[in-house]
Amino acid sequence: MGLIRAQQVGKEYQVGEVAVQALKNVSFEIEPASFVSFVGPSGSGKTTLLNLIGCLDKPTAGTLTVADTDVASLDRKASAGFRGRNIGFVFQDFNLLPVLTVYENIEYPLLMVQKVAPEERRRRVTGLLAAVGMADQGDKRPDQISGGQKQRVAVARALVTQPKLVLADEPTANLDHATAYRVLNLMKQMRDEFQTTFIFSTHDQKIVGEAEILFTLEDGEIKGIQNKGGNGHG
Repeated sequence: MGLIRAQQVGKEYQVGEVAVQALKNVSFEIEPASFVSFVGPSGSGKTTLLNLIGCLDKPTAGTLTVADTDVASLDRKASAGFRGRNIGFVFQDFNLLPVLTVYENIEYPLLMVQKVAPEERRRRVTGLLAAVGMADQGDKRPDQISGGQKQRVAVARALVTQPKLVLADEPTANLDHATAYRVLNLMKQMRDEFQTTFIFSTHDQKIVGEAEILFTLEDGEIKGIQNKGGNGHG
């Protein structure tokens, strides 16, 4: 049973008088615990597709099912609740809250979307701080740590709700080569440990090399699916 199933998904935007077709007839299936990357030039539809899967936007055609839920049928409030329970996000500019400590940034989603008891929150946050190699940095604020450390905190924050799925839009764009590989290896460990599916949208050849399944997009269509030995099929 696929974690994500897209059937003939299309997305059209109205720009003034013009209808822009961002995605057309996109169909695929992604299994749990997959390590997937959407690749393609700017404007190929990668980020649009990520936004649809992440319930940040809705398809204008076809059906999209995430974790057995038809996401197009959710209203705004239901979409927000669904995201909070099922999806973690990692952004290229980290999106950490500057006024919170590293520990509080990771804990924040648990306070926002889930009724998680304080001792369980503490257990999850300290466990993830250790897992991302930041156990001794919990009291620092984002402006006191490096870019690579910020991205590790962002990964921990994405995983703290124990989501089925983590979406990462250009997560290595602001990192140097060695740090990018460390973050990618960390994500793979997390995938193995928590059985979380990771989906990337990227231009970065490092991610393309590490992804187990590659969906190549061009002009809003999937032009190729390469399975390098992970889960999932198109």
